[in-house]
Amino acid sequence: MTATDDLRRMLHEVESMPYGAGQMAAAEQLIRRADAAGEGEEAFAARMLATQAYVYGGEPAKSFVTFSWCLADFDRNPQPYHKRFAHTLLWHFKYMVHALLNFPEVPLERAYGVLDDMERRYRDAGHSLQAVYKMRHRVARHIGDDDAARKWYELWITTPRDDLSDCAGCDPSAQAGYLADLGRDEEAIALAEPVLAGRLTCVEQPQAMLTALLLPYLRTGRGDAAREAHRTAYRRVRANLADLGDIGEHVDFCARTGNEARGLEIVERHLDWLDRAPSPAAAMQFAEGAGLLLRRLTAAGRGDLTLHRRAGADRPAGEVTVAALADELSDLATGLAARFDARNGTSAQSERVAAQLSAEPIGEHLPLSASLRAPRPQEVAPVVAQPAAPVPIPADAGPQELLDLAEEQWRTERRDDLQRVLDAFDARYPESELTGVLRARRTELRAAELSWDGRMAEAMAANRAAVAGYRQAGDPVREAVVNSRIGLMLCLTGEAEEGLALTRQAAGFLADQGSDAVRAGAYDRLAMSRYEQHDRTGALAELDRAQAAAEAAGEIHLRTRIALHRAQVLEEMDRPAEFAEAARVALELSREAGVEDYLVAAALACARTADEASVTVALADEAVRTASGANLLPARLLRGRALVADGRAGEAVADFVEVVALCVERDDHEGAAFLRWELADVYRQAGRFAEAAEVAEEAVLLLDGQGRQYEADQCRHLLSQIYLALDEEQPALTLLEQLAANYDSPDNLPMRAQVLEEAGAVLYDRDRDGLAAGRFTAAAEAYRLADLPVDELRARRRAALALLWSGDPAVATSAIDRADVIVAALDGELAQEPAVVWEVAMLADAAARVLVEAERPQEALVRLAGVADRLRGIEAFGEALQVEMLVGELLLRSDRAGEAEPLLRSVLGALPTSSAAVPRTAWMLSRALAESGREAEAEELRQRYGLTEEG
Repeated sequence: MTATDDLRRMLHEVESMPYGAGQMAAAEQLIRRADAAGEGEEAFAARMLATQAYVYGGEPAKSFVTFSWCLADFDRNPQPYHKRFAHTLLWHFKYMVHALLNFPEVPLERAYGVLDDMERRYRDAGHSLQAVYKMRHRVARHIGDDDAARKWYELWITTPRDDLSDCAGCDPSAQAGYLADLGRDEEAIALAEPVLAGRLTCVEQPQAMLTALLLPYLRTGRGDAAREAHRTAYRRVRANLADLGDIGEHVDFCARTGNEARGLEIVERHLDWLDRAPSPAAAMQFAEGAGLLLRRLTAAGRGDLTLHRRAGADRPAGEVTVAALADELSDLATGLAARFDARNGTSAQSERVAAQLSAEPIGEHLPLSASLRAPRPQEVAPVVAQPAAPVPIPADAGPQELLDLAEEQWRTERRDDLQRVLDAFDARYPESELTGVLRARRTELRAAELSWDGRMAEAMAANRAAVAGYRQAGDPVREAVVNSRIGLMLCLTGEAEEGLALTRQAAGFLADQGSDAVRAGAYDRLAMSRYEQHDRTGALAELDRAQAAAEAAGEIHLRTRIALHRAQVLEEMDRPAEFAEAARVALELSREAGVEDYLVAAALACARTADEASVTVALADEAVRTASGANLLPARLLRGRALVADGRAGEAVADFVEVVALCVERDDHEGAAFLRWELADVYRQAGRFAEAAEVAEEAVLLLDGQGRQYEADQCRHLLSQIYLALDEEQPALTLLEQLAANYDSPDNLPMRAQVLEEAGAVLYDRDRDGLAAGRFTAAAEAYRLADLPVDELRARRRAALALLWSGDPAVATSAIDRADVIVAALDGELAQEPAVVWEVAMLADAAARVLVEAERPQEALVRLAGVADRLRGIEAFGEALQVEMLVGELLLRSDRAGEAEPLLRSVLGALPTSSAAVPRTAWMLSRALAESGREAEAEELRQRYGLTEEG
């Protein structure tokens, strides 16, 4: 490879790098190498590349030097290669006008001079002046010349566009911004939205257009559109120093929509960027947006809040209060505006900044967080029939009658009524006046109150006191009933041996005493005590006894509770058919009993038995309509998951947002973190990628904060896929590289290999083939160490192709050789699996391409022999055609047109007419026909497909 070839390879690599400090540094190194090598064309190309890198990387002032050098070289030292760059050089004039305006120390006359030179060159080259008029409008707006701005705007929008006009996204974006400044919001939206509906490929879009529409959307009542515009646009600009000014507009948006907390996060994240602002104009724009937000917080009494500011050149890292920063940034924006006005000879910038710093909110509060609860829909009437009125409490009821009434409320799970009856009892019959059984019964009911409140230790003490009271009063049946409750409570709190003995003793005594209902309750408590001891078989036997006694008693509430316990035990025993039947019975009984806790538990149990997601959704719906309080979270979580399983992720979002909110309200920070992770995936499945990214980022921070690195890394992996869906390749790549470093233990080799391979794929898709090859090779090594030969084979093949396209066929050949060794060692049975047959065939295709570049076409043909037939054998018809196209091309190169012609004709006939491969195949077929002496057929084919002899 010559020095020139090496420089050109570097040019390609630097050009494919993301904008930022890395690309700018690489471009500067490239300029030095090209100058040292005396390569004039490469030196010119490197400076052209650097000009764009500086503009989009956040150092536009440096672009003045590279642009001026290129312009001078173009004028003074004409070279053949200049023609190739002439269009781009003219395009760069627009960058210069923008940049010159953004530095108040640059005289305005210089900007006008560049504009005049731009117009002259556009005219001389025969180009439209549409872009020139746009720049003149830009200058007029900047200095506050409204009449000139209107004049140039009319010329801009009425002059025909050409290939030097800004893209189909940037022109309407700038026009929409101007219309919005004039208060013509509907016109701005009407102009911009059709463009947003199309495909935008410019590096500045759609974020610039969405940012321009933030206030028009708000002022016209389009809150949802404004929220989505903010989310999408801010995500795209937040990593780019060059977009600091636009970030200021998003801070302003937060201040005007009641989202001061989110705005404060954005200010803190980007505050130190002011130390290296791309231009004074960008610093002014950020400072004015932040100044408005911080002033509003200060006025609301929150000026003592602090932000962390990272260290600057002459400033240590430290905390700064909102109030102090509000003054500092307001002064910064005001001072910069004054500098611009002094340069311009107007007061336009100072007036604009003053209005900005005192702007008022627009409309009502607009929630922005994707994990905040949405407004609650109107509640649906619950399934459970509630009593029409509170239970009546007879005025003349005696103590025994009132305690009987209270026990009825306890038995039927009517907690509010229980409390009302007990309050009435306590008012009429103070505890100090109670004796014997009455005192013991009131103590037993107090234990029930305490249990319902979750105060288990106090409930245990009350139950023991009730047992002592019944023993003293000579009521052994009630004593045994309460002892069985104590036994179950002991089992639930870890004192299993004592608890099981107590419930067994009580159940044995009550087998011959008391009513059917009393026996049923005792058997049920013994069953659950056995269950807590993991004695599922014993628990089921006791539940059979409990069920028989409850049916004899005719007690619907008792029967329902026992049925639910039966379903619980059968599910644990992994007896699905019996579990499904038990859950069905429990649901029927719970509907009759009309108790929320029972119905929700039964509906959720039935939902877990359903074979179809739609049935699960219907059952979960019933649970949600019934649920309140603590039951809401499991009910809505099940419905959300069921909706996702039914392919209705968009509908599931509201349920997941609600369960996140419920966890936050209950201070369940662990649950909130895990459920945010799940919500992010639901947003992803619903195609709402901006919200998915936002919530996944929240989840990663929370999981990291809880020390759950494995789960945080799993969420990072999800986030990387979301970034790719958002076309945010660089953040995705950063995450994948981080994951590869985190998965550094032998146990994590498969995951390390996977993320390295995914990183390679991202780089490969961005034409950064040399770097991609390194990641694929590293992935292959990790797969090898994990003893995953088929995965290693795939990674080696992908590495070979990346090396090939990076211009290194010799190393690519070595990678193919490594892959061939893997194929030779594959187990015979494994080698016959369709996925492996496909992988080996694709290796042959890759090997042939490498051999072609190594000028070994005959060996390439040998590698492809029989490959297409093997692919058809596993129904990989598209890949088979791809291989046959390559074979046909190789036959043509080998002067075997007669063999190539029938093969290419077959491929052309099999390709869909819409396939991008049709023109190439038709052209190769026409060549084969011409070389076989059938020129007339070749010409007819070229005419049919609109081809020339060259292609």
